[in-house]
Amino acid sequence: MPKMRLNQKLIITIVKKEKAKKIVQASKKAGARGGTTLLGNGFRADEKMRFMGIPVEREREIILTLVTEDIYQNVLNTIITTAKLKEKKQGIAFVINTKQVTGICHMLGLETEYETEVKEGSITMNEEKVLYDLIVTIVNKGDSDKVIDASKRAGAEGGTIINGRGTGIHEQAKLFNILIEPEKEVILTLISRDKTSTVLDAINKDAELNTPGKGIAFVLEVEKTVGINHILNSMVSEKMNESKE
Repeated sequence: MPKMRLNQKLIITIVKKEKAKKIVQASKKAGARGGTTLLGNGFRADEKMRFMGIPVEREREIILTLVTEDIYQNVLNTIITTAKLKEKKQGIAFVINTKQVTGICHMLGLETEYETEVKEGSITMNEEKVLYDLIVTIVNKGDSDKVIDASKRAGAEGGTIINGRGTGIHEQAKLFNILIEPEKEVILTLISRDKTSTVLDAINKDAELNTPGKGIAFVLEVEKTVGINHILNSMVSEKMNESKE
């Protein structure tokens, strides 16, 4: 029987600019093999910072850290401590289970063959109730405001915008016979599960995602969160207590 393959977890950490390097270094000391840092902008539902009437975008760094299940908790705790995520307005981190990883198996010490047999009871699943979802919306550059406004009205507390490029089948613009890849904006919206459908429907409507070439949105289950604002945590705790009564 092949060896049991360890599950991998993706830790996504969002912090203020200039903090990512220190977090990556600390996570490596805790056992992680490395990380990927992306640049983005953050927004909040109660954002009031403006300059000449224009909202001031807060620069953010997004760190993606992929780790095996056996070291995940140690790495997460190190990130929490290093980034001071238990303090207000320092940032957030959340964890997503990955279904399959390829290309870095030798780095993580994983088996190359996919596990086909697992004895019953050999894996202990996390019984903690998942309370949050991550909505990932990808739209054309300039359309992120529609997504932000829609998500705020539907109850989202904030989000993070990342710049990117797309290569969709509807995008055929060329210059000197060279394909031009349109710029994209990726919006990450962490939302309590009871609001997911409402926020997703609002984004779909306002960003016109059913129109070809406008964009796409999808939802990922979040296993664990750290640094969510205290108001949202209080709301979730109240609902959990009500369900137990």
